[in-house]
Amino acid sequence: MLFSSTTFLFVFLSLILVCYYAVPRMFKNAVLLVFSLVFYAWGEPVYVFLMLASIAVAYITGLLCGRDREKSKVPLISVISAIVWNIGLLLFFKYTNFFIDNLNSIFDMKITPLGLTLPIGISFYSFQTLSYVIDVYRGKVKPQRNFLNLATYVTLFPQLIAGPIVRYQTIEEQLSGRKETLDKFARGVRRFAIGLGKKVILANNIGALFEEISNTPQSELSVASSWLGIIAFTFQIYFDFSGYSDMAIGLGRMFGFEFLENFNYPYISDSITDFWRRWHISLSTWFRDYVYIPLGGNRKGKLRQCVNIMVVWFLTGFWHGASWNFMIWGVYFGIILLCEKLFLLKALGKLPAAIRHIYALLFIVIGWGIFAFDDTSKLIQNFKNMFGLGGLPFWGGKYDLYWIAGSWKLLVILVIASVPLFMHLGKKLTVKLPAVYGCVIEPVTTAALLIVSTAYLAGSSFNPFLYFRF
Repeated sequence: MLFSSTTFLFVFLSLILVCYYAVPRMFKNAVLLVFSLVFYAWGEPVYVFLMLASIAVAYITGLLCGRDREKSKVPLISVISAIVWNIGLLLFFKYTNFFIDNLNSIFDMKITPLGLTLPIGISFYSFQTLSYVIDVYRGKVKPQRNFLNLATYVTLFPQLIAGPIVRYQTIEEQLSGRKETLDKFARGVRRFAIGLGKKVILANNIGALFEEISNTPQSELSVASSWLGIIAFTFQIYFDFSGYSDMAIGLGRMFGFEFLENFNYPYISDSITDFWRRWHISLSTWFRDYVYIPLGGNRKGKLRQCVNIMVVWFLTGFWHGASWNFMIWGVYFGIILLCEKLFLLKALGKLPAAIRHIYALLFIVIGWGIFAFDDTSKLIQNFKNMFGLGGLPFWGGKYDLYWIAGSWKLLVILVIASVPLFMHLGKKLTVKLPAVYGCVIEPVTTAALLIVSTAYLAGSSFNPFLYFRF
């Protein structure tokens, strides 16, 4: 079930809000748990049991990790068990067919693929349960003795299937001590409306352009249209994923939770290092805290630091999916980040801001060109087209003028929405016209976004969600 669906908006969300606010405090987590399980089971009822098993493993190993590490090896055995369970699940369900296909291709073997379907959200809830157990082992949080609270944390439907990766330490106190207020609920609705608008009005429309260009026969393309297609995907993936994160944060607030931000205007970055401080923040910080730093970080010399960076970025690409393009994408960004760490950032610092932004955007767009195609032959062909090696004219494809004429207004809107212009405007209005902004502008724009987004949902069948596959 997608947040950007009429079933969710008019049935599921309405029912859970009524039930949640109708019951006493002691039953609120139970309501969230039941509805979250229903939400997950809507698409994959069988895999609910897998998720419940992960919760049980996290609960038991978390309790065992809470024991005195100096007196017993039980905590160490428990944290290793949790790591084996969660990484084992990811490897089995997400990568088994990938490994089999590559063995068959490389060694001409005849192993029959298992035909496993990927459990929705497994990459996210596995990382959440794993970080919980590791944090208990490190002594950063106390083990959760209330199974209901831990299960609520893992299954919480706003962030269950696509993040952000909410760490237990972030909402430990909120699980039992949060307070719902009218102001928080209103802020949640506004944030949800913004995310829904990003997804339905912006991401879906520019995504349709990318789909159209990527499915157009080679003979009808040009260099310009190939770049236009990847630029369209660059906007689509940002507004799709950040929109979903906004909706998750907004829904969390409706139920009294405060999740950390997951995006911070990544396309205004002036380096790739800056980009990864702004893009999918919960994932990059997860890998930093649970992989990069435990490997030694930058504490064991330059060579070891370089190795650690490449390991992290290979794993980051690997995490995204069982396809070579994701691993290439991870290594690609790892190499750029390594160059920036060693010498490039100093050189960039001497350049004008505009040049730094162009540099960052160029490498970001190329990165999304790698990410967009899991078909290797199509990936290679698209890069040939983009860089004039595909035998295409620079301009003059069959639909070039049609695509530009039909999308330039949308592209302008996407550029404006990618920068913090509206955020700064809102802050100024809050100071200069607090009553007008709070009582008129915000409610009207929120209502308008919800109405227009719903109209788009009712009138269009194109409503993909890119991060479902991760």
